[in-house]
Amino acid sequence: MSLQQTATLLASSLLFATPAMAQLAVTADLGTTGAGLHLVVPMESNLNGRFGVHGYSRERNKHLSGIDYQVKTTIKNVDILFDWYVLRASPFHLTGGVVHNNNKVGALGRPLADGSYTIDGYTYPAAWVGVLTGELRFRRAAPYLGIGWGNPLTSPGKWSFMGDFGAYYQGGARTRLVGDGCTASAQVCKTVAGSIAVEMGQFREAVRPVRVYPVLRAALAYRF
Repeated sequence: MSLQQTATLLASSLLFATPAMAQLAVTADLGTTGAGLHLVVPMESNLNGRFGVHGYSRERNKHLSGIDYQVKTTIKNVDILFDWYVLRASPFHLTGGVVHNNNKVGALGRPLADGSYTIDGYTYPAAWVGVLTGELRFRRAAPYLGIGWGNPLTSPGKWSFMGDFGAYYQGGARTRLVGDGCTASAQVCKTVAGSIAVEMGQFREAVRPVRVYPVLRAALAYRF
């Protein structure tokens, strides 16, 4: 699902909200998906729509499959969620929807102190490898299911709290590991590229990307 398709779906969802739009709420969220903001709109008497964004990034050094990497994990998502309040008087709700998923893991390889890389069991000068970069990306449209507590549109006061517990399915990661800028002969560069291709599978296993991303969030909501 592209960003344009996500925007179209979001606009279509808002069109089905109650015409009067008597109440709206915004939430500030914090949890396993980072920090975020959501707009809450009434859809039906016991159904709310929640639309928003959230994310964070983290960098760390990690030794993966015999190579030192600078690894950057980025969580960057757009939510299109629907909260169904099973009992109208209860803040408990079931949540379903779709997440436009821009999660990715990027890695920059660092040569050993002697200026070499050990790749697929072979040692190569850094100049033969070039700039070693890896990346993992996931499916863009990730279905979400969860449960939660809180309804900012029916709370006694303008301020209230919400909580979410669920997960979205982002599938298997698409993995890339390449060396750019080999300065050796064409045949040597081809051999190095072959070793990097084998190493890519080990790199993916070492990172261990999750297919199902857990969501645990707390939110402060304000109703207009």
